[in-house]
Amino acid sequence: MATVKFAGIVKNFKDNQVLKKVDLEIKDHEFVVIVGPSGCGKTTLLRMLAGLEEVSGGEIYIDDALVNHLHPSRRQIAMVFQDYALYPHMTVEENMSFSLRLKNAPKKEIKARVTEAANILQLGKLLHRMPRQLSGGQRQRVAIGRAIVRQPKVFLFDEPLSNLDAKLREEMRVEIAKLYQRLGATIIYVTHDQVEAMTLAGRIVIMNQGVIQQVGTPIEVYRKPANLFVAGFIGSPTMNFIEGTLRVEKGHVRFASPSLSLDLPASLLAPEGSHEGREAVIGVRPDDVYAGREAGRNCSQKFDSVLEVSELLGHRENLYLKAGELRLLATVEAFFNQSPGSTVPVCFNFENMHVFDKATQRRISA
Repeated sequence: MATVKFAGIVKNFKDNQVLKKVDLEIKDHEFVVIVGPSGCGKTTLLRMLAGLEEVSGGEIYIDDALVNHLHPSRRQIAMVFQDYALYPHMTVEENMSFSLRLKNAPKKEIKARVTEAANILQLGKLLHRMPRQLSGGQRQRVAIGRAIVRQPKVFLFDEPLSNLDAKLREEMRVEIAKLYQRLGATIIYVTHDQVEAMTLAGRIVIMNQGVIQQVGTPIEVYRKPANLFVAGFIGSPTMNFIEGTLRVEKGHVRFASPSLSLDLPASLLAPEGSHEGREAVIGVRPDDVYAGREAGRNCSQKFDSVLEVSELLGHRENLYLKAGELRLLATVEAFFNQSPGSTVPVCFNFENMHVFDKATQRRISA
C-alpha cells in the first residue's frame, strides 16, 4: 500500500476558493475518513488525489512521489463513487475485470483476481448476473470488487453508501470494516455522515469551508472537540450550547448567562490566560444533561426546566426542555413518565463539559 501527503493544497474554481492550504499526511495501511458538510471541499480533495481535478496550488505525494501532473491511470489508485457506475450491458464478472482486460492482462490472472475479490465480497454466485438484477448493496459490492481487482496502492471512497437505505448502509459499513481488516489497505473515505466516520475511521479529518478543523481518532474528536464547529458536528443528538460570561470569584470561575449561573470546577478550564470577563460558550452533550431522578442522584447545581416534548427511542428517551429562554436536549433512560408542561429538575455532568471562547470559537477547557 502507500502513504499520501497533501502539502499546502489550494483549489480555485474561478473566484471561488474551495480548498485553502490543506496539509494532511496519511500513513501506510491507515483508514482515514474525511467528513464535513456539503460544500466543505472533501470530495474535491479526493478527486485531486485521483487526478480528476487539477491542483491550483500545493503538492500531492503518493509514497514520496509528486503526482500533481501524473495521469490518473498511473497513480495506482482505485476510486469507488457515490453512484455505482457499472456498465449495464456487462455481467458482474465483466464489470469487475474491465480494467484488467483493458491492460491485456493474462486471462488466468484476470480470473484469479476476480475470483479472489468475489470471495471477499460474497459475490461468487452473482458473477453472471447483470447490474439490473442486483440490489443496491450488491451493486455497491461489485463497484468495490472492481476496485479490489486493480490491486491499487490507495482506495478512495466518495460517499459510497449515500444512495442506500438505512439498513443497507449499516450492513455495508460492516462489510467495508471487514474489507479493511482483511486487506490492510490504505483507505481514504469521504462522507457527510458522522456515524460512518465514527464507526469506520482510524482517524477522522473534519473539514469546513475548505479548511481542516481537526484531525484525530474518533474518541479524540468526540471527547475534545477543537472548536465550536467540531463540537456541533460530531455527536448525535447534537451538543447543547449556552452563551454567557466567565467571572473569577474568590479563586473559582462562575459562568453566567441570562437563564442560569454555574460554578465551574477549577480543573475544567485550561490554566493559560485570564478568564475574567471572557465571553464564552459552554457545550454539554445530551447524555450529560441529567433530568428528573438522574439530577437528584448526580449533582448539586440543579435548576428547574419545563418539559416541552419527549421522544421515546427504545431504551433511551430524548427530552426537549426549556429553562427561561434556554432550550436544552437531554437523553435519559426510557419511560421518563412525565407529561409535557411538567417541571423537571436539571443539572449537568461537569466532568464532560466543554468550554469555548465565543470570539475565536476555539476550545479553552482542559
